[in-house]
Amino acid sequence: MNILDFVRAFFTDSSHWHGYDGIPTRLLEHVGYSLEALALAALIALPVGLVTGHLGRGGNALALIATAARALPSFGLLVLMFIWLGFGTLPVMIPLVVLAVPPILVTTYEAIRSVDPSPVDAARGLGMPEPRILLQVEIPVALPLILGGLRTAAIQIVSTATIAAYVSFGGLGRYIIDGLYQRNYEKVVGGATLVAGLALATLLVFWAVGRLAVSPGVRRGT
Repeated sequence: MNILDFVRAFFTDSSHWHGYDGIPTRLLEHVGYSLEALALAALIALPVGLVTGHLGRGGNALALIATAARALPSFGLLVLMFIWLGFGTLPVMIPLVVLAVPPILVTTYEAIRSVDPSPVDAARGLGMPEPRILLQVEIPVALPLILGGLRTAAIQIVSTATIAAYVSFGGLGRYIIDGLYQRNYEKVVGGATLVAGLALATLLVFWAVGRLAVSPGVRRGT
């Protein structure tokens, strides 16, 4: 059988669409882990990136932190957290958040720093306070790049959340891990296809958010 045969066999098998191990259940679990990790990473990285970018300080430190975080192996960190903290959501969230923080943090910083200084100086000349300058002048212009950082982090999370299955969690990784253990390559290929499809769907979601959230003038400029 080739890959297309495995894919067809997996998705046409009715047993894969029902029960605790069905595609809808595993997909919801995977999306839940991914959204939770992305939200936590954004809560950590966005404020730091926005403030440091606005102040123009800490760029070297952010780059160092991002490089160190990217060097950590997600699977090794997952196993270490599982041994240290035991079973639960936290050991899964930590490596996913550590993976997602660097692209959000660095991209947000660079996005704010890349804003044309002319409107910022004009806002200061009008007496606008610094928080309003950040919120009303810099963020709207930098939003396409900020969304780009969030999109990169989301794709990485969706792709890497499969490792949760190694510590007996659910999600689409269950098909890959269980399929390898059972030598059921139909299940392995089906799970990998679902993960790839979810990553593509994530790209489409961020494209739609960008169309809705970014003003047409900024879109044309970028």
